[in-house]
Amino acid sequence: MKRNKNDVRKMQVDGFYRDIELGEPTPDSSEIQEKYDDLTGEHDTYEFDGRYLLIEMHLDVDLEGFEDEKDGEETGIALPYVVTFELGSRKVLAIRRNWVEDDPRKLRRNHFVHYEYVPGLGFYGFGLIHMIGGLAKSATSLLRQLVDAGTLSNLPGGLKARGLRIRGDDTPISPGEFRDVDVPSGAIRDNITFLPYKEPSAVLYQLLGNIVEEGRRFASLTDLQISDMNQQAPVGTTLALLERSMKVMAAVQARLHASMKREFEILAEIVRDNAPHEYPYDLAGDEQMRAEDFDDRIDVIPVSDPSSATMAQRIMQYQAALQLAGTAPQMYDMPQLHRQMLEVLGINDPDKIIPLKDEIPPRDPVAENMDLMNGKPVKAFLWQDQEAHITAHMAAVQDPRIQELLGQSPSAGATQAAMAAHVTEHVAFRYRQEIEKQLGVPLPDPEQPLPEDVEIQLSKLVAEAAGRVLQAGQAEQSQQQAQEQAQDPIIQMRQKELEIREQETQAKIESQVARLMLDKEKADARTALERERIESQERQTGAKIGADLTSDLIELEAEGREIASREGVESSKAAAKMTQGLMDHALGAVTKVDEKILDKALKGDEE
Repeated sequence: MKRNKNDVRKMQVDGFYRDIELGEPTPDSSEIQEKYDDLTGEHDTYEFDGRYLLIEMHLDVDLEGFEDEKDGEETGIALPYVVTFELGSRKVLAIRRNWVEDDPRKLRRNHFVHYEYVPGLGFYGFGLIHMIGGLAKSATSLLRQLVDAGTLSNLPGGLKARGLRIRGDDTPISPGEFRDVDVPSGAIRDNITFLPYKEPSAVLYQLLGNIVEEGRRFASLTDLQISDMNQQAPVGTTLALLERSMKVMAAVQARLHASMKREFEILAEIVRDNAPHEYPYDLAGDEQMRAEDFDDRIDVIPVSDPSSATMAQRIMQYQAALQLAGTAPQMYDMPQLHRQMLEVLGINDPDKIIPLKDEIPPRDPVAENMDLMNGKPVKAFLWQDQEAHITAHMAAVQDPRIQELLGQSPSAGATQAAMAAHVTEHVAFRYRQEIEKQLGVPLPDPEQPLPEDVEIQLSKLVAEAAGRVLQAGQAEQSQQQAQEQAQDPIIQMRQKELEIREQETQAKIESQVARLMLDKEKADARTALERERIESQERQTGAKIGADLTSDLIELEAEGREIASREGVESSKAAAKMTQGLMDHALGAVTKVDEKILDKALKGDEE
């Protein structure tokens, strides 16, 4: 490092360096370097600027008084330090610890990051100068030879006779200029001879092209003849050609990516240890400490993609992704894919051109209809009135004036698809609200994962609620269909026909019932007459039977008295018993007659 006297003095006063006398600055060149410069033809283009040359070395030193110890005994291990001294005076300006203070292993802290083109044979890697520097020198030499050959061939030199005089021969002849010549004897061509300069060599030109091509191939800078390629070639073929031509550069980009990651780690440590603990501006939330943002919990890494070495390659990759998404757009997040494509192209404000779903604010139904007609994205939210939004959107879709105007638009299909997709979002949210209504509790956040046992229990409850929602939906659909059918004129005509037929049938039934009632009254009248006739016959028969019985009883009593007088008391008892038997026989006969008459009467009633 080169520092002038004033800068070194400032750092000494600040305590960064030891406050010692360094003397006057001396040039850093040696006699050997001067001899080498003379041999190579190199000379300093400036005089000595009077600055100190400070050497900073990172090495392991076993300093006296700062030895490494373990269990109170010296281990003899050299510890990492950073030593700074001035080269001219050989005086040490600073010795600093090069490990983290609380590190028990005292590991060396890294201060440098090696950005290498390709790994080298030793500590340092190789760059393009090391790898193709010889090719560059050869190409430069060949190009100069070709230019010199062309120059000498176009304006050749030669020999002329001693006595030949050309006026103004000390200046070159301009194109189209003729000068006076004094020829002593003979023709001019006999007094002037051109040296045999050849045209630029085709072999050298071909060799130059080979060397340049070799350098480009090594540096992975091969020219792709995109214009010569088939314009209908698949995207994968073009991408494969780009990847093949960028293999070396992709490896270089990966190494640079890894080196940048290490550099960010060093910068994060510097910010953590030396930057102010608080941010110089207000932040949202409670996190206001800068040191905590750069502690060991946080890794600062580059966000570039080392697998995509060039912008052209990234564009080809996204073109392939867009072509693949066109075959099944329902499987892709098309706004996100197009937005990333704009970011790769370097378009400013891609978030305003293509807003994502998460960035769309909630809107009322009319504003959503307007955005859909204008081709702007919309989003449904769970807390909105889903039924009101669906009704407003369907009313706009079914409006004949809007249908007529949209039918003339070239983007009518896209508008209808966007409207259908948005209505589907509201329908899905309404279904969720109906499930929650059946459950009586809100469902968990769909964006948050659920434990397995909770998900299983919730699935059972949701299945039952879904069945009830289905039944309610079917009932509502049936009612709606009935209402629609009631409003159908054809259905109404058929309904009237059915009513007329029903009235006719009812009239026939009433007429038949009246006829049956009349027949019943007639039958009842006949039954009453027959019953009176039968009762009259019964009375006559009963009177006759009674008379016969009375006569028989009188005869029996007479016989009984006669027998009693002859045979005594026991004979009287036998006569009485005989008389009782005759009376029972007579009553049985009367009963049978009554039953026959009653059966006949009942048969008459049935008829």
